[in-house]
Amino acid sequence: MALRGLFPDVPFVSLERFIDTTVLDAIHEEVCLALTHVSVDYTGGSHRSMGIMPPSRTSEAHVDYGEVIRGLSAEDFETFRSLADDPRSIDLARRSELEFGEEREHALSRRQMLWLKVRHKVYFPWKAYVELIPNRYWGDKSSAEGKDFTRLAKTFFPKTIAFARSLPFLHVGRCNVMGLEANDHGTVHRDGDPKEQTEPDHFITVCPAGDKRLFLWDEDRREKTPVPGRAYWFNDHDYHGVDADPFFRYSIRVDGVFRPDFLETLRSESRRVES
Repeated sequence: MALRGLFPDVPFVSLERFIDTTVLDAIHEEVCLALTHVSVDYTGGSHRSMGIMPPSRTSEAHVDYGEVIRGLSAEDFETFRSLADDPRSIDLARRSELEFGEEREHALSRRQMLWLKVRHKVYFPWKAYVELIPNRYWGDKSSAEGKDFTRLAKTFFPKTIAFARSLPFLHVGRCNVMGLEANDHGTVHRDGDPKEQTEPDHFITVCPAGDKRLFLWDEDRREKTPVPGRAYWFNDHDYHGVDADPFFRYSIRVDGVFRPDFLETLRSESRRVES
């Protein structure tokens, strides 16, 4: 459970020297205005039941919706079912076999998430989540096949889209805005099992306001590694989280496949720094 990092002795890479950050102030203004016009979803909320949190920090998930749904009474489960976008798709006779939420057979509707929050005290860390390029499953995030930016994204996030398309990817497969409300923290978790990873997934995170306090977590040492700046890449199979602050903050994540020359530049830079 120690940090694996991107390259030997490189836990993350600051990308501000490698991409054009001069547009981030304009993107910040665009995102802040756009979030007043578009509907936002929640994400997170089941990291403990998914088994992707470090043992030392599982209590920080507070109330987990995976655990709540499993423990609902028959009456409450019927209420939960009625709030789905398509209640008929939830077979009551198969309740014990069904899985709900992120990366599951039945995605949560907005109404289900709100009910879980207000009735059952579920903690959703990211309460301003907007998919500019939707993805059904996590494993599809680097593929661009059959995908495009949504109509709403093209209407309200044109500068953000132009920026994402300008990044050093062969193609972009996923793009989203992830915001945390004041005083909320991003629960420490990892996005995959390091034992199953051949190389770090390719993505770029930008924080136009530079005020989101992301950190990597070394479970063996019980130690944080802050990831500062407005643009960075890290190994998301390492544990990571976001510290709480008394104000709203957000980041934009763009997934895809890096151009080979860009990836080699980052590797060369890491070797140079190491030597």
